[in-house]
Amino acid sequence: MFSAIRNLTRLFAIGRALAHHDALFPLENAGEGGRLAARALRLFAKAKHAERRPGQRLAGALEELGPTFIKFGQALSTRPDLVGDEIAADLSELQDRLPPFPAAEARAIIAAELDRPLDEAFSSFDDVPVAAASIAQVHFAVTSEGEEVAVKVLRPGVEDKFARDIALFYWLAGWAERLFPRYRRLRFVDSVAAFEETVSLEMDLRFEAAAAAEMSDNFAGDDSFSIPRIDWQRTARRMMTLQRIDGIPIDEVDALTAAGISRDDVLEKAADAFFNMVFRDGFFHADMHPGNLFVGADGRLIAVDFGIIGRVDTQTRRFLGEMLLGFLNGDFRRVAEVHFEAGFVPADQSVDKFTQACRSIAEPILGKPVHEISIARLLGQLFQVTETFSMEVQPQLLLLQKSMLVAEGVGRRLNPQVNMWQLARPLIEQWMIHNLGPQARVKQAVGSMVSTLEALPRLVADAEYTVAQLRSGGLKLHPDSLKAIGGGGRSGGLLTTWAPWLLVVVLGFLLLRR
Repeated sequence: MFSAIRNLTRLFAIGRALAHHDALFPLENAGEGGRLAARALRLFAKAKHAERRPGQRLAGALEELGPTFIKFGQALSTRPDLVGDEIAADLSELQDRLPPFPAAEARAIIAAELDRPLDEAFSSFDDVPVAAASIAQVHFAVTSEGEEVAVKVLRPGVEDKFARDIALFYWLAGWAERLFPRYRRLRFVDSVAAFEETVSLEMDLRFEAAAAAEMSDNFAGDDSFSIPRIDWQRTARRMMTLQRIDGIPIDEVDALTAAGISRDDVLEKAADAFFNMVFRDGFFHADMHPGNLFVGADGRLIAVDFGIIGRVDTQTRRFLGEMLLGFLNGDFRRVAEVHFEAGFVPADQSVDKFTQACRSIAEPILGKPVHEISIARLLGQLFQVTETFSMEVQPQLLLLQKSMLVAEGVGRRLNPQVNMWQLARPLIEQWMIHNLGPQARVKQAVGSMVSTLEALPRLVADAEYTVAQLRSGGLKLHPDSLKAIGGGGRSGGLLTTWAPWLLVVVLGFLLLRR
């Protein structure tokens, strides 16, 4: 009862903020009840916001509502299937900036996290932060060993605020799925869970440090892309210390030119880095906007802020590579087939009709000059037509699509006449040959056979145990086990396909032997 009252009170505050910024359109599109609520709340609307685009007005309301809602707006920017292209684009520019909290609180948090006085860890500490965002702020400092560093400190009380807001999001998502069955395919509750996981990890700065260290290992020996070194001895849950970097923000093109750095060279390095993150490593920086990407004096790219990262498994990378090449080559049939092979579109749908849908989306985009083609927007529009084909939302692809959109924006800022995907195309094709060519297929088949052979001792042991139980009359199977034996799950490769038959053969052999 108390939580329901708290949620309703918070809902009123949300409605008031939406009204204040004249951003009531989400309510107006939520059925008759939503339209009635919007009409009542319109009394609080301010005329000064009327000239702004809907997405800009919504971004203003989310900024007013605080840290969790800023992060929520950034997550919504990856969902053009929910909010549309224009609003998603406006939300992608949502400014994650808040007034800084007092330096005394930052110092107290650092001392508590390190369990020693701040002066023992740092010989100097700048009280004026260089950046203040919704979750943390950053101070420059010098360690007791004399190294210049940047110290990221979590905002006081942000965990509790987030916990209260996420409970509200779950409550709303549950009601939305109950009241609007046709939207269940959008998996509101699952999306909230993914959002909760992302932000929870972002609020434990040890995880961000680990992500930075992992990406640094992935790019070890690469002279074109680097990540600041983490100071693990001065990193804890609510603070992180890393090497201070010196560079030019990647979107300051005049400064790059003045420094004698080729913008085309920077763009090529950015395209290569993004390709390597996604296809080579399956681990990518999912918030690589210009504020998080710098260019060093030697032309090397330097990435910071690893609070939001994404992962793409090997199989999804293969499907993604085929999809991208299919679009770039105008092979829409192959694009459609990839969606069915990946299980993104149910098998009972028509491949021909989905091919037609892919063509209807891609032709207007691919008909433009090469430098104007946006693969990210193409994927975004593809996600918008998925309802017709009962395609479930793929959260990992939505995050990747948002990252691609940001990367394209950076590329166009550097050189509007160059398409970064055309720069990366040879790398994608080479990767595809290596991972999908004849040699790769033979290697995968051999690997599956080896896995099956390695499982034989366990299968024999299980079979002997089963025979013993059958002889004693004591073998009982759980219904879930029967379902699994009957093929209730998805295929897991050669082992899943052949193991039941192999088990039958082994059982027969053991029974005959006895």
